[in-house]
Amino acid sequence: MSPRTDDTQCLVRGTASQHIDHTASRRSGPRKWLKAVQWLIGAGLHPKANTTTLRVAEDLAARMDYDTGHVLYGLDEMIARLDSSRTTITNHIKYLRELGALAWVQHGTRTNRLRSLGRKGYQGTATVYAAVIPAAYDHAMGHTIVGTGYTARIVIDQRGQTPTTTPSEPVDNPPVENPVSEALGTPSLTWLRREGKVQVVGGSNYTSQARPPKTRVPHQSSQINGRPRTAADVQKAGKTARLVRAMVNWTQSVPLRRLEYVLRPWTDRGQDAYQIAADLNGMCSGMRWKPARPDAFIQARLTADAERQQQIQAEQAAAARWEQENPVQGAFVASRRQQHDVMAALREGMARYQQTARANGWDDLSHGENANWDAEADIAAFLGSNA
Repeated sequence: MSPRTDDTQCLVRGTASQHIDHTASRRSGPRKWLKAVQWLIGAGLHPKANTTTLRVAEDLAARMDYDTGHVLYGLDEMIARLDSSRTTITNHIKYLRELGALAWVQHGTRTNRLRSLGRKGYQGTATVYAAVIPAAYDHAMGHTIVGTGYTARIVIDQRGQTPTTTPSEPVDNPPVENPVSEALGTPSLTWLRREGKVQVVGGSNYTSQARPPKTRVPHQSSQINGRPRTAADVQKAGKTARLVRAMVNWTQSVPLRRLEYVLRPWTDRGQDAYQIAADLNGMCSGMRWKPARPDAFIQARLTADAERQQQIQAEQAAAARWEQENPVQGAFVASRRQQHDVMAALREGMARYQQTARANGWDDLSHGENANWDAEADIAAFLGSNA
């Protein structure tokens, strides 16, 4: 479908309409979003959007969260990756917003967010964008939309359509009494399907399909810092995990619930998304290698750190017990009687030394400029006793 001559009137010019709370575009994931951006640029809906705009969009799509479509702006890093000027990047980001393809989730500010957390240092608030698809694209593709704005969804009518592939033999899967509805997925990221003619395979009223096994989250602890874990705790941790995925691209293949569970050792200690992202980026800093299973990798590192911390605490406790069972013997722990015995031995030793010195004609250290020095009194004062 070619754009009409007045399609430029569909551009979103006001910044107030470029936020997810007020946008007329629906949310999307990175793959479908990038396809829509290619069409929007090729259709000429924005007079200044070009191949550079597409390069900027590809950079954003490569870092987007697959479920939410959120991405950390990271302007300085984009300048280095795309070898472009700051003005060029900001202009083409603006073109994507005006096309209705980007919306603000969070505005970046220079306010020191660490100060509000009672921490030292400086860290500004980051800008986070969301991938959105405007109505112009859905109109051109003939999509039927349910709802409005950011939470709108697509409806596809499959009645009368012929399957692209027909299996020669039915897959040996047992019938499911209550199949999970795809409408329960994340809004707009899952396409709704209208009920149509269902193919009957093997006498079952449900279409038999081979499905990959689901990733099950292991049993989750109901305690957090000695108190029961509440739904508010899980919701807060989920928001933190969602922002972590936007900032750490190698974690984006992990389902959100699974990532929230894996990150609980950090979130239970009150660490925010920025602190967790810094720790995760430090695990793979400066390396081209990325973990194939990020959740297992993070769990292994956290387990190793916990075991090492337990070993250190055990060694410290063992050292404390040894000191209690084997107290240090010396002047600071000797009894008063022992201290006086030491002084008596010191007087006897000094007398013998002076006698030997006179007999051999050595200099007498008890005369001259040191005649006023009373070693016995100094040592007695050091020991805290009377000579």
